[in-house]
Amino acid sequence: MKYDAVLIAGPTASGKSAAALALADHIGGVVINADSMQVYREAPILTAQPDGQARARVPHLLYGHVSARDVYSVGRYADDALRALREARTMKKIPIFTGGTGLYFAALTEGLAEIPPVPAEIRAEARALLDRIGAPALHARLAERDPQTAGQLRPSDPQRTLRAYEVFETTGRPLAQWQRDTGAPLLKDLSLARFVLNPERPLLRARIAERFETMVDQGGLEEALALADLDPALPAAKLLGLRPLIAHARGELDRDAAISLAVTATRQFAKRQMTWFRNRMADYVWIDPSDGNIIATYEQISV
Repeated sequence: MKYDAVLIAGPTASGKSAAALALADHIGGVVINADSMQVYREAPILTAQPDGQARARVPHLLYGHVSARDVYSVGRYADDALRALREARTMKKIPIFTGGTGLYFAALTEGLAEIPPVPAEIRAEARALLDRIGAPALHARLAERDPQTAGQLRPSDPQRTLRAYEVFETTGRPLAQWQRDTGAPLLKDLSLARFVLNPERPLLRARIAERFETMVDQGGLEEALALADLDPALPAAKLLGLRPLIAHARGELDRDAAISLAVTATRQFAKRQMTWFRNRMADYVWIDPSDGNIIATYEQISV
């Protein structure tokens, strides 16, 4: 069977970028980012973006094309991904979407809600309120107006709480209801090969720790310090390890403590990613990266 596109999902540090690169080499593909942190140009090391050698081997799209100081959303990603898909077709190459952001894969395969834009004045008022009272208190206010959406959010999550609050203030309708009313998926009517990389947990934990050590050695600390003034309500402020490394750069934490906090947060994030994949991607082909390569599996299901 001939596939029009390939999807490779997986938790952080599971080897997605290497798998996508090898497959792109093999089938004549272009790698398209589907990770919400790898879009930011100021943090190529901390977000483990493909390096120059990888990009020289095969085309890579949607990596480092957004400022960390921009409000980048899944809606914007869908627009960018559509342009990348068209670019891949112009190059006559198979698009290989890879990353760890489940919501991006949902946009590709399930569609997005057509939520009206938030007026600038409402966004400014909501941001000012968040700055004044903090995320937990804003979450409490959201719960009074929109208990349905608030119940799906952590009180400590300023970005998603702010978004839900803005949408309700704009439309008078819960964000959770908007999200149920989706439009056509980006990859509608395409034949898709879908994979989830599923490494053994001890291996993944070790790889996360090893990779973060390498990131710090290769300049991750400098990247973090350059983002020290980032608005905590921005999506990029959720970058894993950012706050511990800033604290280390300022002399508030020693190196080992900062890395330990960052590694712990990354492992917790990987666990949440796997929960999403199990709940929303059970029909994908699940692969243990240590058992074989994705190329062999791709060819096996392409018969």
